Amino acid sequence: MPINKIVSSFDEAVADIPDGATIMVGGFGTVPSCPTCLLEALARKGVKNLTTISNTTGFGSDVWKLLGYKFAEDMDILVRNGQIKKAIVAAPVSTIYQNTFERLLRAGKVEVEMVPQGTLAERIRAARAGVGGFYVPVGVGTVVEEGKEKRVIDGRIYLLEYPLKADFALIKAHKGDRWGNLVYRRTSRTFNATMAGAAKVTIAEVDEIVELGELDPEIIVTPSAYVDRVVERPKEIEVEDKPISQEAMESHKRYQERGSA
Repeated sequence: MPINKIVSSFDEAVADIPDGATIMVGGFGTVPSCPTCLLEALARKGVKNLTTISNTTGFGSDVWKLLGYKFAEDMDILVRNGQIKKAIVAAPVSTIYQNTFERLLRAGKVEVEMVPQGTLAERIRAARAGVGGFYVPVGVGTVVEEGKEKRVIDGRIYLLEYPLKADFALIKAHKGDRWGNLVYRRTSRTFNATMAGAAKVTIAEVDEIVELGELDPEIIVTPSAYVDRVVERPKEIEVEDKPISQEAMESHKRYQERGSA
């Protein structure tokens, strides 16, 4: 029987994710590289007590709607729905305003494990590669070193870090085929490509599904062996990636202040 990893809907793609699962969420911080539709489906499913592994905990859809994005949800949708128990993350809060995760963290309603960004990427990569552990100098002398084995290598102190494994990885790619081969758009590769294959089940949300052979083998970043499901998002008017303006952040801050008044 021909291999076909295409799933007909986002709800079907996440249907078997249970309460208490550990989930990787791809992207870097901006919504164009985020598996928005998969996150919305997971929010509709209503699973609880999730442990998430991601670069950020989300800015919130209001920021992205101000910038004109149709698919505007990021990790914040799971946070504000109370679905996350613990976040393993490099940048959990914003330096500009108090995001939802920070409010819940200060209220003692969520847990956080801080991981330096490069270490986070390498721990995820190690899980995919089957590496049992590795030593890095990052975090020595900080809270990051607490409870970790230290070793002096070539006159420098290193910390022992272990792989980060997950039950599911939700990632975003630009194009994919029915085998699960993926390519990415510009800088949106980020943690998406790193997380593919680091979980028991990798689910890829793509802008477009193409026929076998349409993807140049020389530009395939994530080969099919690392992907279990592929689901295509609805078409949208393409919006160029752009930085978050100070004006947008100030507007979002005012929106938050009105909501908490």
